[in-house]
Amino acid sequence: MDEHEQTQIFDDWLERHPGLLFKVVRAYAFNPHDQEDLFQEIARQVWNSIPNFRSDSAETTWLYRVALNSAIAWTRKEIRHRTGRQQFDEIAHTLTQTEMFRDERLTWLYEQIAQLDEIDRSLTLLMLDGFSYKDMAAMLGITESNVGVKINRIKKHLTNQLNERQRNEP
Repeated sequence: MDEHEQTQIFDDWLERHPGLLFKVVRAYAFNPHDQEDLFQEIARQVWNSIPNFRSDSAETTWLYRVALNSAIAWTRKEIRHRTGRQQFDEIAHTLTQTEMFRDERLTWLYEQIAQLDEIDRSLTLLMLDGFSYKDMAAMLGITESNVGVKINRIKKHLTNQLNERQRNEP
């Protein structure tokens, strides 16, 4: 594959699937600077992975795999390099959207997703996009039965959090 063809594929993927990439970025990076860094890292990894794409899976499956693996690696690297890591409560305000039309339910959901561990966070994003257990297992390198167990636990946890939130609302 020559660089021109790689560039065409890269541009096409970024044009057709920006929401997928930004969803992963938002779930793993919590302030604008980190989101920018993570997006650049994911884009770099997508670029590097294009020659390895063999169409054995859907583009979206491949992109999710690359994006999630990049986000997990980036998160681990950031944790190692940050001294005096801030507590979640100190940075929670960065999760709020600055857009004019803000959906409080979506903001709450992203806050909850951000509190999950890396694998559960990835599973939640994949589940929200409707991937099968088989695809999720392949992307994350775990068994389908493990996917099922984890998703049931995540759903139960989110349901409990939502019920608690509703009880505490005035």
